[in-house]
Amino acid sequence: MFSFQDHHHQLAMSRQGSMRTAAVFSLISICVANVVLHARAQANTRGFISIDCGSPPSAGYVDVVTWLPYVSDAQFVDAGVSHNISAEHADMIDLKLPRLYNDLRSFPTGARNCYTVRPLTPGTKYLVRATFLHGNYDGLGPGGLAVFDLHLGVNFWQTVNVSSVSDTFQAEIITVVPDDYVQVCLVGKKGLGTPFISGLELRPLPDTLYTVVANASMSMAVHGRYNLGPDDENLIVRYPSDPHDRVWKVLANLRSWNPTNTTGTVRYVAGDQFEVPSAVMQTAATVDDGFSLRFYWDAYESNKELDYFAVLHMAELRRLNSSEARICEVYLNNGLWYSKPFSPEFRYSSSMFGMVTGSVEYSFRIEPTANSTLPPLLNALEIYVMVPTTERATHGGDVSAVMAIKAKYEIKRNWMGDPCGPKIYLWDGVGCNYAISSAPRITSLNLSSNGLVGDITTLLSNLTALQNLDLSHNNLSGNIPEFLAQLPSLAVLDLTGNKFNGSVPESLLKRSREGAFSLRIEANISSISNDQPQGKKSNRIAAVKVAVAAVVLSVMVVVVVTLTLCLRRRRTENDLSVRPLNGRISKEDNGDAVSMQFDNRQFSYKELKTITNSFEKSIGKGGFGVVYLGYLEDGTPVAVKTRSESSSQGVNEFLAEALHLIRVHHRNLVNLVGHCKDGQHSALVYEYMSEGTLQEKLREKSSESLTWRQRLRISLDSAQGLEYLHKACTPPLIHRDVKTANILLNGSNLEAKIADFGLSKAFNNDLQSHVSTRVVGTPGYLDPEYYTSFQLSEKSDVYSFGIVLLEVVTGQPPILPESVHIVQWARQRLAKGDIESVVDDNMQGRYDLNSVWKVADLALRCTEQAASQRPTMADVVVQLKESLELEEGCERVHGFYAGSGDEYAESSDAASQSTQSGRVQDLVSGPAAR
Repeated sequence: MFSFQDHHHQLAMSRQGSMRTAAVFSLISICVANVVLHARAQANTRGFISIDCGSPPSAGYVDVVTWLPYVSDAQFVDAGVSHNISAEHADMIDLKLPRLYNDLRSFPTGARNCYTVRPLTPGTKYLVRATFLHGNYDGLGPGGLAVFDLHLGVNFWQTVNVSSVSDTFQAEIITVVPDDYVQVCLVGKKGLGTPFISGLELRPLPDTLYTVVANASMSMAVHGRYNLGPDDENLIVRYPSDPHDRVWKVLANLRSWNPTNTTGTVRYVAGDQFEVPSAVMQTAATVDDGFSLRFYWDAYESNKELDYFAVLHMAELRRLNSSEARICEVYLNNGLWYSKPFSPEFRYSSSMFGMVTGSVEYSFRIEPTANSTLPPLLNALEIYVMVPTTERATHGGDVSAVMAIKAKYEIKRNWMGDPCGPKIYLWDGVGCNYAISSAPRITSLNLSSNGLVGDITTLLSNLTALQNLDLSHNNLSGNIPEFLAQLPSLAVLDLTGNKFNGSVPESLLKRSREGAFSLRIEANISSISNDQPQGKKSNRIAAVKVAVAAVVLSVMVVVVVTLTLCLRRRRTENDLSVRPLNGRISKEDNGDAVSMQFDNRQFSYKELKTITNSFEKSIGKGGFGVVYLGYLEDGTPVAVKTRSESSSQGVNEFLAEALHLIRVHHRNLVNLVGHCKDGQHSALVYEYMSEGTLQEKLREKSSESLTWRQRLRISLDSAQGLEYLHKACTPPLIHRDVKTANILLNGSNLEAKIADFGLSKAFNNDLQSHVSTRVVGTPGYLDPEYYTSFQLSEKSDVYSFGIVLLEVVTGQPPILPESVHIVQWARQRLAKGDIESVVDDNMQGRYDLNSVWKVADLALRCTEQAASQRPTMADVVVQLKESLELEEGCERVHGFYAGSGDEYAESSDAASQSTQSGRVQDLVSGPAAR
């Protein structure tokens, strides 16, 4: 009767039958039997999904034991690597294991890799089972074993500890799925091996099963599901004996346990919420007269916080005479667990169940009462760990939409699992709103520079909470669709850098004119017209003419006033050697003299000698000269940047730096205290940054190395400084020498400020977006487009900042020792998904992987060869803020980076033996009591 559960036994029976029967009749009989059994099996398997992970895409088959059809996992996952187990372990497949275990899929890259399984029935209870057999697939033996987490959607399921290459492991959970799909995710643990999976099975369950605890907010992870009493310790009972395909393993009999069985059918009453199959209830374990039946298990890592749910199944297997009675009481940890004595019914399944919690060991004892003439009996046992599923998944409509968008544009990012949760695994380029009482909504979608082709998909209209949509710098074409104006919450729409044609919909233009949202459509390759009535155009042209005339008149007035002030100041210049507040210096270069006005303190050379103690302490040196530490009269430390006669920085550039420093004021730009132009002596005096440069910090190889959070904050500070130069200055400024040596740090919080404006150059954003210049910048940081165009733009600073970001991530210099550029080095590794080989070892793995990925991806976009494909500094600031939120969110959730605090793992210790007790292990490591 167990031929469908015991694989080895069934195959042996088939061989014996074929020897006794003529070959032709045997073949016919087997075929007929297979067809009948297959049809019978399929009749009750509606909704069953059976996935063989790692098998070829077209390798569907029917299992020879359960007659259930299995399919490849190719349609459910788009990451990972397929493997076959080693030949030595493959031999086991023919003997006793399902074909399912012959191959597997491993996930060597990515923090979280997920299967999305559909179609399911929303609101239905499902049994979800994941199976694992290492089988030495990687040839590493015990060195290839792994510990990793399983997540069910956004909720933690359990930790899988694969402690043997030859043992099978299972993880099983009963859960209510809210949508028409479920996501099963494997989450790696740094340094603990590569996650993998052999099989994934889903079975719908009736609403009437496990009603006490399994609901929308609480799932049940199997700790153990046991069949007591069979003689064959390897017996497995599952489908079709159990129509719900639960796996019942044997809790091996102890010497003091007495097995008993019946050949009669054991039934359950209508409405039974466990429906234990007769094949399980037909056997039982009992003990000698006068003894109690005991079993126990330990809480994982002595975690008292875990809640367990235990179910004890009993049925009398023989009809008792009038003088016999089997009456039992159940105790837990020496206290009465079940409130009244219990007497099992003849060939009818009865169950005792309840929550057990608050202990490090759970010891059950079934005792006969004083009126009982027979010892206690136990047929089956189920133990579950309660798993809260209270984390809210992303709004179902948003998930469906973004998954369809991913498929249409073939987006290759870390887009697996839930888009918004958990927050530490937020999809790259996706922003979400997290409300307390409702599901997270996708509010931001950044698909900039993703190589998108084709038209703008109408799938975007399903993201009804979208506020910010960035489709810039792709190859999108066709018309700009009208539906974008119908997105109710859309506030920012960026379509620059594409190939659109036709007119911009009037509805979009209207919303933009009304200030409802920001529309960016410039820099498209194909022409886009903004068709407007001629009358409106004429009115606007007239308005522009008036405005231009007013501006010209204003400029003339300012010029006259400025010249008058300069002439007045020249009359008294020779009488002053030091000007405490305002001063003027003459800039001479190649005989030209230009008057330059400064609104800060002017120092004499004698004063500089005093505040630097005769230039005693050098704190830096460059092509311009030496930087000295000094102290003002009130003790304020300052940095005195002198210009030597041999300086490569001309007087014009040196004084230009002073002008730039005077007129820009931002907390992430160095502040100029004063200047000196005394004869042949030139110097700038600016605030002292006590912690040196970012370059120095990144090169440190000690325990004081920067954390990832510090690196992010420094990067964000620096980006904000550059954004100010590009957008807030009038005219805007290009720095032209962005590098880690020009990012200075101050204070215990390492506030970052951009320094060295000697090469800064202004450009008029309305008239030109670039400047022509001689060779500037630093090798390794210079925009590659400069070598062909000899022009620099804002995007040149973006390129240089991309190099800075790569240094921040990797700790490597722009030009590596083997003369390889950091962009080439990093791009090759990141293209393979190998982020961990790129990240600076000095961070010792203490970082949020998604945050690092986001910055690395941003750095690569900043360093695109074509300037048009690079983001703006404003975009960079937004992305860095999101990366910092990811990192800080990870710290808030975990406090450290090794995983969550409420995990439980699967023990593989052999159960201890005692005279009357059995130790229960969880199901993952197989049969328990020995």
